[in-house]
Amino acid sequence: MIFPDYRPRRLRQNGLFRAMVRETRLSSSQFIYPLFIKPGKGVREEISSMPGVLRLSVDQLVREANECLEVGVKSLLLFGLPESKDAAGSGAYAKNGIVQQAVRELKSKVPEIMVVTDVCLCEYTDHGHCGVIVNKEVDNDSTLELLAKTALSHAEAGADMVAPSDMMDGRVAELRATLDENDFSHVPIMAYSVKYASSFYGPFREAADGAPQFGDRCGYQMDPANAREAFREAAMDVEEGADIIMVKPAVAYLDIISKLHAEFDHPIAAYHVSGEYAMIKAAAANGWIDGDRVMMETLLSIHRAGADIIITYGAKDMARILNKR
Repeated sequence: MIFPDYRPRRLRQNGLFRAMVRETRLSSSQFIYPLFIKPGKGVREEISSMPGVLRLSVDQLVREANECLEVGVKSLLLFGLPESKDAAGSGAYAKNGIVQQAVRELKSKVPEIMVVTDVCLCEYTDHGHCGVIVNKEVDNDSTLELLAKTALSHAEAGADMVAPSDMMDGRVAELRATLDENDFSHVPIMAYSVKYASSFYGPFREAADGAPQFGDRCGYQMDPANAREAFREAAMDVEEGADIIMVKPAVAYLDIISKLHAEFDHPIAAYHVSGEYAMIKAAAANGWIDGDRVMMETLLSIHRAGADIIITYGAKDMARILNKR
């Protein structure tokens, strides 16, 4: 038998060779760790559908942030659970809202950590939608002012970056103008530019108590069948001033991540969402897969597709594993 001159197995024969020629490398510096913050003290509530993920009070958030720094995770994404909700989601932009409290405490006690804040109304509205309801519909334009107020309140509290997730048209421009007018031109915007109306968000809605009380979010989040529309959404956000564009979910939309990476020079973030995380955890709990290896392979695929930044609930655990390599 005549073998070819090139034998790919030569560079696979042991771990040293494989590491030397590895094309895609993960680093804990790429991870953003999402956390759910609620009122109280000493609160560490387990979320049944998301093993390993907790609802935390602000004092416990500080503890968690320090643990993250110890393993090399330096960026957090905060979601707030308010004490009460109303039709206008006023807790989202309250000066002493739960996220605003959390940001101030983190920047005071753990200044090395990067604090990113989710900017949306769904966790704060009694109807569970991401904007103001007018005639039983989410009204785009009247929602923009409230989103801008929310982003400004986060910046005033000390947030390093804001991340609008609402999918209202024109919200990046509104946020950028408001931040700039109030001397926060240095605060970047990581836009949820391509956010699909996905069924993978179920565990998150349990964690954040943010499910819609009527209808669904298909009127403002993207149709999972559409790819070309993703370019229009991303281009709009870039034009309006987004510093980072995001795809959500990640695993089911690797093709979108790849296409945006090829098209845009802006950094690309991808959100490895609650359902994608929970499925791995559930399969691992049943002994069907090696959970850590599958989680790492999943995050590697997201980065290989073109994501520079990965938002994942597995950030802390995966960082520990990377540290041992």
